[in-house]
Amino acid sequence: MKTKSDRKTELAAVEVLRQTGVDVLEAALVAKRALEAGRGRVKRAMACIAAGEEELRRREKTVTFARAVEVALEARKDRRARTLSDFRGITRRFMKRCEGMANRRMRSISAEECKEYIYQAFDTPRQRNKARLILSGVFSTACKRGWCAENPVRKVEPERIEEKRISILKEKEIGRLLHTAEEFEGGACLAATAIMLYAGVRPNEVERLRWSDVRLDDGVICIAPHHSKTGGARHVTIFQPLARILKRIRRPGDERICPPNWRRLRTRLHREAGFSNWQPDVLRHTFATHHLATFRNYAELQLEMGHRSAELLRTRYIAMEGVYRREKSLLIS
Repeated sequence: MKTKSDRKTELAAVEVLRQTGVDVLEAALVAKRALEAGRGRVKRAMACIAAGEEELRRREKTVTFARAVEVALEARKDRRARTLSDFRGITRRFMKRCEGMANRRMRSISAEECKEYIYQAFDTPRQRNKARLILSGVFSTACKRGWCAENPVRKVEPERIEEKRISILKEKEIGRLLHTAEEFEGGACLAATAIMLYAGVRPNEVERLRWSDVRLDDGVICIAPHHSKTGGARHVTIFQPLARILKRIRRPGDERICPPNWRRLRTRLHREAGFSNWQPDVLRHTFATHHLATFRNYAELQLEMGHRSAELLRTRYIAMEGVYRREKSLLIS
């Protein structure tokens, strides 16, 4: 039988629950759930409530996508200028083409929405895969700052790209290109053009080279890790046709291989040489095809090209048509 004291306690408890502004029954159910979590002990129930409050604050801590991009860029400030330029360009395109994305809270963006944003902002499989990597980088930084619990982009599968072979320059086209480079702007573009053609160095890698990286006595060009696309150092062979050109036009070691305004000049050079539809990697593909036709060694070519595997060489780089019989080797002359 309840005593007068028990009834007073119950009335006081009901009044406490009423003061919360929540329905008394609902408040009582919450209290019951807390005590169950605390295994019937009040101190443990209070500890459960405190832990839940902390977890809820952690979950609610987040920033907008635009702010996350700013922080991600700051975290990458020591990266190459080209890498930062790509990062800025792609994140700006996301915010320009995807309405409201800039102000979305990072913790609220799902994997499905990430996929929709990628398809909305970018048109080709190659563009979308690059955008996916950069978007993933923004979320990775946000995860480290505690602004989201996981990286939803990891659940978005990259698109499968069917690599197409790129045609190579024929012997007459090579001759025309080198002759034009010799005459164009006093030969300012000749060294860089020859290095891409005869050594297969990537356009972005040749931009970073200085004459001190050209070791004519050792017969190699040194590609430093911070100059390489894949981040690995490599030594590229200087074959005789390239050696003859470089010995003739050698410059002081601290000078860059490429002239100022190299990209603009390169475009003009290609037009002057009669190429109306220039393929960006055609010189690298030409080198790879002639190297394999001459030496028949995938492993050696892979090292020269700086690839992590030979698979890309087999699927995209090699265009053997006409090389064996109709044209002489590019590398031995």
